[in-house]
Amino acid sequence: MTTSHTGTGAVDPAVREELARLRDSIDNIDAAVVHMLAERFKCTQQVGHLKARHQLPPADPTREAKQIARLRALAESAKLDPAFAEKFLNFIIAEVIHHHERIAESNGNGNGNGNGNGNGNESVNGTAPASG
Repeated sequence: MTTSHTGTGAVDPAVREELARLRDSIDNIDAAVVHMLAERFKCTQQVGHLKARHQLPPADPTREAKQIARLRALAESAKLDPAFAEKFLNFIIAEVIHHHERIAESNGNGNGNGNGNGNGNESVNGTAPASG
């Protein structure tokens, strides 16, 4: 399989076919990831409501640290960069904490940051906040 680099845009049809096949797989994986994230957030919303009803803090640094360690180990065994996996989880968890804070505020708990320091920006291992 060779490609033409003449600037005309001519590409070997076999290359186009392989590229289309790979992109179709990527699109399917992206769709699955979105659906899995939607399910995860449905569960974390329920956790947020439960925490709010029982006046528990939105963030749980102990669980966050365990989840990060767990995800890093899973990433290593899957041959995925553990640092990337941690960044990804921290991003998701920061959003979960934000949702939990909003739920707590809407329930009038006044327990918006859940970390005792009033700023809602505690980190785990020097990275963004995490929860779940």
